[in-house]
Amino acid sequence: MDFRRLRYFVAVAETLSFSRAAEQLHISQPPLSQQIKLLEEDLGVLLFERTRRVVRLTEAGDLFYRQATDILQRYAEAREVCALSRDGRAGKLRLAFTASVPMFEAFPRLLHAFRQSYPRIDIDLRHLSTGEQLQALQANEIDIGFLRPSSSFRSPSSMEVMELWRDELVLAVASDHPLARSDARPTLLDLADEDFILFPQALGCGLFEHITTLTTQAGFAPRIVQEARENSTTLALVAAGLGISIVPSIYAGTKPPGVVFTPLEDASTQSRIIMATNHGQANASVRLFTQHAHPFRM
Repeated sequence: MDFRRLRYFVAVAETLSFSRAAEQLHISQPPLSQQIKLLEEDLGVLLFERTRRVVRLTEAGDLFYRQATDILQRYAEAREVCALSRDGRAGKLRLAFTASVPMFEAFPRLLHAFRQSYPRIDIDLRHLSTGEQLQALQANEIDIGFLRPSSSFRSPSSMEVMELWRDELVLAVASDHPLARSDARPTLLDLADEDFILFPQALGCGLFEHITTLTTQAGFAPRIVQEARENSTTLALVAAGLGISIVPSIYAGTKPPGVVFTPLEDASTQSRIIMATNHGQANASVRLFTQHAHPFRM
């Protein structure tokens, strides 16, 4: 069955007149009648009762009309999606982000604005570490990554990056720790004998690499007594007095009671959030998202 025949049937069903339907369809009446007859033969039922004065739908015709209009509507929507997909206005984006990215006020605003502008693009969101995102980009398992790379990160030639936001790495200690005093001015070297709670190195965390680069420059390796995948867990363990940590300052708004954030005096603690995509992206929706992200940079 072709869609032309369905459209012919719907036109007759809605006008209940072969002549008016033919006029609407810009064809003559005999071919229209022939197409309806062929449709009835194909379905094995009569769709219309025809007399000299009246054309009306049979019970089968009424049931078929409901299905036919739904099919034509779905077909029209499918054609529209295909047309939009040519320039990326319809499709799918696989987007990953590190744990701290949603803390930046601009991130949910960016997603909301993009969804409002391009409602036909589905966004598949994934929470992955920086290292996991870099691997996923290389394997073409995600389209866009929001990364917090180490201070020594250099993007590969196969990748396009855009810096979006910055914050600072700060010392997180329990409120009864000596370094929690308001007059404390801790340096990295002051932390050499402390117990650390950090993100697992095995997951390719850019934050872990940044911290260990800083401590190496200060002349020591951190004594890690506990690993925690989520910074919320890290801060809870810090509050419990199990150790100290170095965390992004963006977590200041969500830190639990009993934790104090203190700036580090002698270190390059500025941390970046970048957006990364692969060069030569075939997915046109990626280019739209990249363009949309520009006004949301700090």
